Amino acid sequence: MGSTATTLSTRHQRVLAELGRFLTVGGVATLVAFILFNVLVHGFGAGRLAVLGDRPILAYVLANTVGMVISYRGARNWAFRDRPPRQADGGRSAYVLINVVTMSLPIACLIISRDVLGLDDPVSDNVSANVIGLALGLGARFYLFRRFVFQGPVQERNVAPRSRHDGADGGR
Repeated sequence: MGSTATTLSTRHQRVLAELGRFLTVGGVATLVAFILFNVLVHGFGAGRLAVLGDRPILAYVLANTVGMVISYRGARNWAFRDRPPRQADGGRSAYVLINVVTMSLPIACLIISRDVLGLDDPVSDNVSANVIGLALGLGARFYLFRRFVFQGPVQERNVAPRSRHDGADGGR
């Protein structure tokens, strides 16, 4: 029974560590996408030149595509570093597909906010797309990446499990 509890505890710790790294990588990618989206739609600085002010969906897709590239590199090299990719392309195609599908959630929130509710100010755009929409997609992406992009962690092979007494009693 102690072995099962240790295994569950180890698995639980691994999932929490992956989740922490996933959230960190996602936070960096989201920050980049957030800044880029706001610059494109609402402008930056005193001049407030908004290159895509009348095309917020395109701006969101472009900004989040940049964020997706950052997210993939961070997920592949750090967040899920112990999980080899399931596909020969390193999981890129599945990663992109999952991101495109889950990107529809914040886009839907942005469309509802702008087209149904008539809200087009920076706060409304960011609450709808970058808070509500992001929250809806976050859990789905974590599950889908772990399930379809990155395999289970590589286990060390040929290592016998240690008993409670290995090394703890000076070899007695």
